[in-house]
Amino acid sequence: MIIKAYEHQKIKKIQNNFFLLYGENEGYKNQVIKDIFIDNYKGNIERFDENEILSNFESFISSLINKSFFDELKLIIISRVSEKIIKLINELLDRKIKDVTIVLNSSILEKKSKLRLIFEKDKNLICVPFYKDDNRTLVQLANNFFRNNKISISQEVINLIVERSSGDRINLNNELSKISLFLLNKKKINIDDVIKITNLAENYSISELADNCLSKNTNKVNKIFNENIFSIDDCILIVRTLLLKSKRLLEIKKINNSNDNIEQIISNYKPPIFWKDKEIVKNQVSKWSLKETEKLIYKIHNIELMIKKNYYNSLNIISDFILNTAK
Repeated sequence: MIIKAYEHQKIKKIQNNFFLLYGENEGYKNQVIKDIFIDNYKGNIERFDENEILSNFESFISSLINKSFFDELKLIIISRVSEKIIKLINELLDRKIKDVTIVLNSSILEKKSKLRLIFEKDKNLICVPFYKDDNRTLVQLANNFFRNNKISISQEVINLIVERSSGDRINLNNELSKISLFLLNKKKINIDDVIKITNLAENYSISELADNCLSKNTNKVNKIFNENIFSIDDCILIVRTLLLKSKRLLEIKKINNSNDNIEQIISNYKPPIFWKDKEIVKNQVSKWSLKETEKLIYKIHNIELMIKKNYYNSLNIISDFILNTAK
C-alpha cells in the first residue's frame, strides 16, 4: 500500500509492521523515521545495514523468534536496502512474527523494482516514496524556521540558502542550524553573514574563483570558469564573495601602511585567516595598492547593481569583470 510522503502522519494510525521508505530525499526520510518511528518509541530500537542482516541471516531470524520470550516490542531499522532484502520480508511474513516493526530505508527504486512492487500491492506492507524536494518546499521550510524563531531576513537570503541546498533538506537543515547558532544574540542576518557561515559544496569553487581573481592568476581563473557550470543565481554569490575578500584586502593594506611586517598583520588579523589561505592573502596584498583596492570595491558595487538590473545577462557581466580584474 502506498502512502505519500506528505501524508506520513497517517502511519501513526496504521498497525502494520513492515515499512519501505525509498527515494533520494535522505533528509525527509530521516525526519520521518525520527518523528514517526523513533520518538516516543517504548521498545528496543536496533539499526542494521542490509549486508549485516544477509550475512547473518539465520541468526537474525532466530533472534527475532526468541525475542518474543524476553522483549515486548522491537523496532528494527535497516539501511541501504536492495532487492536482496525480499528474502527477509518473505521469511518474516511466513512466520507471522509479531511485536516487531521493520523499517527499510532504500535509495531510488525503479518502477519495475520487485521490492517496490511487493510493498505497493500488499495491503499489509506500507510503501512511502520520497522524491527530491522542490525549491518551493524548501523555501516554505526556511520561512517557517525564520518565522518561528522571529528572525528578520530578506527573501533574497532565503532564496540563496535554498538554492545552495541542492534539493535536499539535510543540507538546508545543516545551514539553518549554523544560522541559529550565529543568531544566538541577534535577530537579523544578511546575505554577507550567510556567505561567511555556510560551507556548502558550491561555495568552494566560488571562493577559489574570488581568491585567484584578487591574486591576478588569469590562467587559474579561466580554468575555474571552464571546469564549473555557474548558474545565473550564482552571480550574486560570486560578487558578494569577491566583495568580502576585497574588503579584507583593503583592511590589511591600510594596516600595512603603518606596519611593514605583513606576516604579523595576516597572523593577527580578525577574524583569523585560515593557515592554508595565508599565502594566498599575502600574494593578493603584493598585487594591489591601497588606491587600486579602493577603486576595485567601488567597481564591485557597480557590478552588483548591473547584475540586478540585467539578470539574464549577469553571467557574462560577472565573468567579463573577473577576467579583466585578474589581468
